[in-house]
Amino acid sequence: MIKTVIIDDEKNAREVLEYLLNRHFPDKFLIMDKCASVDEAVIAINKHNPELVFLDIHMQNRSGFELFKELDKISFEVVFTTAHSEFAIEAIKQSALDYLLKPINYIDLAKLIKKYDEKNHKASLNEKLLFLIDNLNSGTSDFNKVALATESGYQLVKTNSILYCEAESNYSTVVCIDGSKIVLAKTLKALEELLPQSIFQRIHRTYLVNLNHINKFSKVNDLYVELVNGEIIPVSTRNKQALVNAINKK
Repeated sequence: MIKTVIIDDEKNAREVLEYLLNRHFPDKFLIMDKCASVDEAVIAINKHNPELVFLDIHMQNRSGFELFKELDKISFEVVFTTAHSEFAIEAIKQSALDYLLKPINYIDLAKLIKKYDEKNHKASLNEKLLFLIDNLNSGTSDFNKVALATESGYQLVKTNSILYCEAESNYSTVVCIDGSKIVLAKTLKALEELLPQSIFQRIHRTYLVNLNHINKFSKVNDLYVELVNGEIIPVSTRNKQALVNAINKK
């Protein structure tokens, strides 16, 4: 059984989550404690050494993120829970951590647990959490780093070090400004959803480009962009206006 701690300042939220876990996943979770604050959670985690923690982000006294400042070691997986699908959620997505939107329902919970069971634990949780805090502290939606899921685990890449992404069937290649390439089992659409839309623009069916690294956009004869490394990337007629709008906005 998975030793679990639930942290939420709303009593009803704690009880609903406990009910869902016990009702739909019997003999899978051992709920060690339910905590109403970060201070209670620190005591419970140090006492029970859980494997999984459900952590509410927005609590009255202290943010759930502050929990990590109070722990010497983070040896558990974290699932963030929140009713706010805004900045914090985007930061969590960039950090390859898991989250549930309130009100929590069985379908979302079942998907998350399946993901948990299949998850590759090779990536360091401490590293991912520090990475998350780093992104949150950046104070911008243009996050400092993104976690790319490779066959061997996760590769943490500075977002602005990515030149462009190129589609190859159900795979994509991430090309970085230093010339390195990362092949991922992700579609270009999945990468488009993962990367900050404020700096990455779809310019072609097979290309997603970092706007910060465009030197030139040619609209005469052939449509293309020239990147800072001299590479020429085609622009489709369909994506031309969206690129123009993005450049003007930038």
